[in-house]
Amino acid sequence: MKKVELELNQRQLSLETGLLARQAAGSVLVRYGDTVVLVSVVYKKELGAEQDFLPLTVDYREPTYAAGKIPGGFFKREGKPRDKEILISRMVDRPIRPLFPKQYRNDTQIVGSLLSSDLENEGDFLGIIGASAALLISEIPFAIPIGAVRVAKIDDKFVINPLLSEQDRAQLNLIVTGTKDSIVMLEGGAKEISNDDLVAALEYAQPEIKKIIELQEELVAAVGTPKIELDELVSKEKQEAEAEFAKIVTEKCTHLIYEANNIKEKTERNETINEIISKLVEELEPTYPECKAKVINVVDDVIQSDMRQRILKTGIRLDGRTAHEIRPISCAISILPRTHGSAIFSRGQTQVLAVTTLGTKSDEQIVEDIERQDTKSFMLHYNFPGFATGEVKPMRGPGRREIGHGALAERAIAAVLPINDSFPYTIRVVSDILESNGSSSMATVCSASLALMDAGVPIKNGVAGIAMGLVKEQDKYVVLSDIIGAEDHYGDMDFKVAGTKDGITAIQLDLKITGVPVTILKEAIERAEKIRHEILGIMSKTIEAPRLSISQYAPKIVAFKIKKEKIGAVIGPGGKMIRKILEETGAEIDIDDDGEVTISAPSDEQLAQARARVLEITEEVEVGKIYNGVVRRIMNFGAFVEILPGKEGLVHISQLAQHRVKNVTDVVKVGDQIRVKVTEIDEMGRINLSKRQAELVDEHRS
Repeated sequence: MKKVELELNQRQLSLETGLLARQAAGSVLVRYGDTVVLVSVVYKKELGAEQDFLPLTVDYREPTYAAGKIPGGFFKREGKPRDKEILISRMVDRPIRPLFPKQYRNDTQIVGSLLSSDLENEGDFLGIIGASAALLISEIPFAIPIGAVRVAKIDDKFVINPLLSEQDRAQLNLIVTGTKDSIVMLEGGAKEISNDDLVAALEYAQPEIKKIIELQEELVAAVGTPKIELDELVSKEKQEAEAEFAKIVTEKCTHLIYEANNIKEKTERNETINEIISKLVEELEPTYPECKAKVINVVDDVIQSDMRQRILKTGIRLDGRTAHEIRPISCAISILPRTHGSAIFSRGQTQVLAVTTLGTKSDEQIVEDIERQDTKSFMLHYNFPGFATGEVKPMRGPGRREIGHGALAERAIAAVLPINDSFPYTIRVVSDILESNGSSSMATVCSASLALMDAGVPIKNGVAGIAMGLVKEQDKYVVLSDIIGAEDHYGDMDFKVAGTKDGITAIQLDLKITGVPVTILKEAIERAEKIRHEILGIMSKTIEAPRLSISQYAPKIVAFKIKKEKIGAVIGPGGKMIRKILEETGAEIDIDDDGEVTISAPSDEQLAQARARVLEITEEVEVGKIYNGVVRRIMNFGAFVEILPGKEGLVHISQLAQHRVKNVTDVVKVGDQIRVKVTEIDEMGRINLSKRQAELVDEHRS
């Protein structure tokens, strides 16, 4: 067993190997505080038939035992991965994938397991560190170490790996993954931070990442296994045959692809390329049977080379735009008659329909994570059907990509939402991608912002997003704005930046190369800000600010606080009182442990009735105040009158009228409604009332 460690933000980070999962190609136990993550990697030594891609699978799990808990629900074991686990799996996958050699095509699986959680140090960035270390000590030909840290800005100071309890106060919360001198992946959210703050955070993270990489190198030096030579995975004869075939196809199709890439419209261009592929397959199949997959791969390489050279040499892209020209944008709102808010945002051939639905507190989503159980009052769900790209695709549940894109857009919007006290609604936004040619997640941000404004949600600012790209060959590079699908596929970077006129709210970076320096990212961030302001200007012409009122079809909601000691009175014995209010008004009432009351009803009238009833029950009796009461009991010495729900006082016989009263029943009977004035609340809390004094006050007023 070998263990190496270093100190990061007053906590020990350690990497251990040789004790657990010893039959895996590589396994590393990562400890930080009392949080422990085991990461194991395995691979198939046999190459799949004609496999021309890397079949990499990453799975990350957080079993509840890590926090000393048993799963809730009927089945007391973990089921399908939760959204958080899927998002972390993607977070581990994204920086690792581009670092494998292109020739490596073997089935590979990375499994991360949270074994222990101290509920303060999260396992996400530890999974990235563990995956890198496990691959490095294995025989898998992976040789570029990466490190990952969470960097936050809290109280105007940058903090490396803040505790979970500190993160709620963060203006920026960002996971930064990189090599010793470049950035490989970013994932995070912010509260409208500036470009300078974001760049400063990246620079602040870089030295810590370098320390983590040096720690991995120390582990590799002690226990590392010699790497498999790529020639052992693919025979020399096969490599030569593939190279010869690629040369033949390239010579036959280069000029044809050049002409096809002159077609600016995506569908027509793709149809032309498919025709080229069909003709090549028809021509080559007699000599090279079942060669279609190989032809497609070679043609794909030719398309990539041609597109990249066009951009690097001329600055002109496949659709005819210059590097920083954005596609035509159009917006529309209120397009669906019975929804609470709706919008369509179109940018070139990417089109998104966003629909906002307002619900009550009972519609909140319960989120049960390892660290804490909470509720979410804002949800954004992203759907990507096959027809968006003209493809036949089964309609199943959301995939990893859809969950990831939805989480990114949700993070971008969450920063501008009103707090619950001022807008006590549960908000759900659904984004349906109707057409896609790149950057659908950022179009989702724009469309969701419009739909929220249309629904009357008082968001602080409009939010827009843009995807920045990159084509880089050695020292020469071109940063691209508003990338299309082909530029995402054939380019080197997909850098999504979302925000408002005041700053950035969400960031996500994925690369297809081994890293980019902060200087290039800074250039992309500054360009993204200019374009974001341009897009926000276009959006503001459709709707400049949230509507002043919500849809007539949305539930009516009011929220207010009552004293904790009054909660029992509102609920009543066995829930009797609250059930009575619900039956009489048709409203729904939620009361939390802090005395926060949320009432929802189909109409304003029902809402007002329910609110009045709750306030009556919780109202404190005031001396000197006149109440409309109901006679509940008659005694020889007076009448007991209910002036508020559950609160009775005594009107002594001497206080029933201006004249002398011989019998109480001569003046009042049970069920009579009378006006009374509170004259005294004695030391025992008994309430004394006067009908006579109330009459005098009324006479004086009249």
